[in-house]
Order: sequence, then C-alpha cells, then structure tokens
Amino acid sequence: MSKTRLNVSLDRDLADFAKIFAAENRTSVADMVTQYLLSLKRRVEGQQIEAILSNPAFQEAMEDAQSKLKLGTAKWHSYDEVFRE
Repeated sequence: MSKTRLNVSLDRDLADFAKIFAAENRTSVADMVTQYLLSLKRRVEGQQIEAILSNPAFQEAMEDAQSKLKLGTAKWHSYDEVFRE
C-alpha cells in the first residue's frame, strides 16, 4: 500500500513523550499513530481487533480514549491545564 504524508501538530511535552515511548518499545511514532488509526478503523468497521503493541498500557489507553469518545464523556483540557507545573 502506498503511503502519504500527514502532518500533525502536538504539544511539545506530548511529542516528547511519544518519542520516548516509541523508542522504549522499539517502534516509531508514525507506527504508533498508524496502528492506533488502523485499530480504530477496524473497530468502526466491526472487524476483529488484535493487540498491536505489546505494551498493555498503550492498549488500555487506546481503548479508554475510544470508549470516552464514543460515549461522549471525554473531558477536554487546555494546554495549561494539562502541562502547568
């Protein structure tokens, strides 16, 4: 399958976390985003979802985020609320 470029802007702290998490799990941020979106696509299309990354925290966070978005219970925060020291 051919690939296309997609630029995503993230807060620096979140981008740094993603890079570290990816390195610790021997993958790339692009692969993490790809796997998340593929899992979301499969779920929307009613296909079987397989555990993509071996880190249980990633899988749990992904499922939790999907559940909150689906139920409309996601709580949105500003950058300062999330990253203030």
